Amino acid sequence: MSNFDIIVLGSGPGGYVTAIRASQLGFKTAIIEKESLGGVCLNWGCIPTKALLKSAQVFNYLQHAEEYGLKASNVDKDFDAVVKRSRSVADGMSKGVQFLMKKNKIEVINGFGKLKAGKKVSVTDADGKVTEYSANNIIIATGARSRELPSLPQDGKKIIGYRQAMTLESQPKKLIVVGSGAIGIEFAYFYNAMGTEVTVVEYLPNIVPVEDEDISKQLERSFKKTGIKIMTSSEVTKVDTAGAGVKVTVKTAKGEEVLEADMVLSAVGIKTNIENIGLEDVGIVTDRDKILVNDFYQTNIPGYYAIGDVTPGPALAHVASAEGILCVEKLANLHVDPLDYGNIPGCTYCSPEIASVGLTEKQARDKGLDIKVGKFPFSASGKAKAAGTPDGFVKVIFDAKYGEWLGCHMIGAGVTDMIAEAVVARKLETTGHEILKAIHPHPTMSEAVMEAVADAYDEVIHL
Repeated sequence: MSNFDIIVLGSGPGGYVTAIRASQLGFKTAIIEKESLGGVCLNWGCIPTKALLKSAQVFNYLQHAEEYGLKASNVDKDFDAVVKRSRSVADGMSKGVQFLMKKNKIEVINGFGKLKAGKKVSVTDADGKVTEYSANNIIIATGARSRELPSLPQDGKKIIGYRQAMTLESQPKKLIVVGSGAIGIEFAYFYNAMGTEVTVVEYLPNIVPVEDEDISKQLERSFKKTGIKIMTSSEVTKVDTAGAGVKVTVKTAKGEEVLEADMVLSAVGIKTNIENIGLEDVGIVTDRDKILVNDFYQTNIPGYYAIGDVTPGPALAHVASAEGILCVEKLANLHVDPLDYGNIPGCTYCSPEIASVGLTEKQARDKGLDIKVGKFPFSASGKAKAAGTPDGFVKVIFDAKYGEWLGCHMIGAGVTDMIAEAVVARKLETTGHEILKAIHPHPTMSEAVMEAVADAYDEVIHL
């Protein structure tokens, strides 16, 4: 007889959410975690970075108080206190997950879990003691970590990953950020706002390369305005850490350039945590660093499932949570539809923020679709002007024939809280005219969505 109905390996936003939903559905559930409940997202990712970014934003406001008719003199920052606040926010969130585990009667097993054949998991605790558990179903949610480039080996001191970037003892005077995805861009914004001289090196022609090209260009303009140096179509070929700081050789279209800094942040993507967890012992198939699964997250071996960053979908916290919920609801024989990976929002929390869902303009055109494109700049928004945040715009893409909302791309203040409108509308198969006729409150940033749609249909009022 098995110990549990479901064992979840890993307690990030994939794992702990899965465990809670499993428990709600009446499954006897356990979760295995080698470090802190909440995983990278709560402890070293999504949540503590937002705390850092808020400090940077408040610091920026104080420095520009005069623009709002206010006086704030001798404004300074305490870098150590900023980091401490971020850590306390993360600790509070992790304690919140502990409470949720108790509330939902989920057994938390601390230690490193390794899969075994026959639906078993052996767990090695901190003292090296090994205990074996069994379950009817095992769900792998071990997540990912910072990927290392051969030309940029992380030493945790001069060449760091996101974890160290969050808890530095002292603020670097000069920082080079390699990679301009969400992680690299958020840290570039944070350190620049705190007064560090920041250079961003991106291999591809545009920063935030997964975004619509107009978004990339706007962010580059906004970043350059704040003094961040941007190098695109550039590759780090060599790093020299011998001296006091670090010398980075960057290959560009114009030739080689040597940059000097105190530190390099490597933000070139992620590497899944699939080594040494027993995949080979069980015979679970992987491809290109990912565990292969079907629409309901079943691996090739019955009784073993995988969700989140270890599977081929987008490596995002909200995706991992959705996948886990879907996985256990299917196990409970509820009627569920496969996840629509074409309708997943992506957010970057720099300033201005970025939020997007669906196709970019280029993707829509490459598919040969006949499209209508609308754009509304926040410089024409009363709320944005009053708030002192006129940077950015909302861009919408519709299918010209059927009115289907193909994509929505935003850059501006608070847009990460606005993108859900487009996600829900697309889920409900809303047309452009329905958005246009849904009254948006004035004055708000969200009006820009309605105005952008109006622009697509040549009915824009405020442009």
